[in-house]
Amino acid sequence: MPELPEVETVRMGLAPVLEGRKFTKVVTRRGDLRVPFPRDFAKRLTGRLVKRLYRRAKYILADLDGGETLVIHLGMSGRMSVYAEGRARKIGVYVHDAAGAGTGKHDHVVMETDAPATIVFTDHRRFGLMTLVGTETLDQDKLFKGLGPEPLSDAFDVKYLKAALDGKRTPIKSALLDQRVVVGLGNIYVSEALWRAGISPKRLAGSISAPRIVPLLRAIHAVLHDAIAAGGSSLRDYAQADGNLGEFQHCFAVYDRAGSPCRKKGCKGTIKRIVQAGRSTFYCPVCQK
Repeated sequence: MPELPEVETVRMGLAPVLEGRKFTKVVTRRGDLRVPFPRDFAKRLTGRLVKRLYRRAKYILADLDGGETLVIHLGMSGRMSVYAEGRARKIGVYVHDAAGAGTGKHDHVVMETDAPATIVFTDHRRFGLMTLVGTETLDQDKLFKGLGPEPLSDAFDVKYLKAALDGKRTPIKSALLDQRVVVGLGNIYVSEALWRAGISPKRLAGSISAPRIVPLLRAIHAVLHDAIAAGGSSLRDYAQADGNLGEFQHCFAVYDRAGSPCRKKGCKGTIKRIVQAGRSTFYCPVCQK
């Protein structure tokens, strides 16, 4: 599943042809993705102006001038692709000319904007989601209620993280994957951040001392910024809105590197893979304590 850097990269690719633009035509090719589209979904979007395009957790959100917010989740294999021509092509966020856009077998939603551009949502596994939620009540919607802070926000600071981890008897890896603690982090970036911070993924969250919270927080920030700058990680289905693949997978220090030498200077350890809560964890047993 795409994690925060991938979703943020897609959002940035959509912004030039969505934010401040109107939907001129919306077509749904089926009645549902992982859940049914809301009633009159295409009609309610058509003619609406996107006032703001942003990300919350692993969701892309578009606040509309009609008082609703378009909520998009890429699921396991969803892609948002931009097709544009004319002046919109000069923005540099396109895959191909708009002719023929949205005609693929798994192209389930086609949205045209006055950029002009065509945005196609493709999802062969249909684990993605698109819905409409009232903007004023968004925080109380079941998709967002109870979510923790954004990891790149001011709210996610040393004081907050220490308090969130205190007393937790779960491994730190599991705690950081808990979206009630912090949103958007997934298996890849938690593994990478823990390696940078020198913290074992097996260590109990509540045992992380205050002095070690500081490098952990810095590592989370750094790995997310680095991954966003690289366009995310392309392992299977993920691609940016312009069709290019992410590049951060070439920078992995531990993820998917079991049996390889640790890349930390002076460390002679070998990356190990273990399973935690049904998920693969990669770490160096020598330099991560």
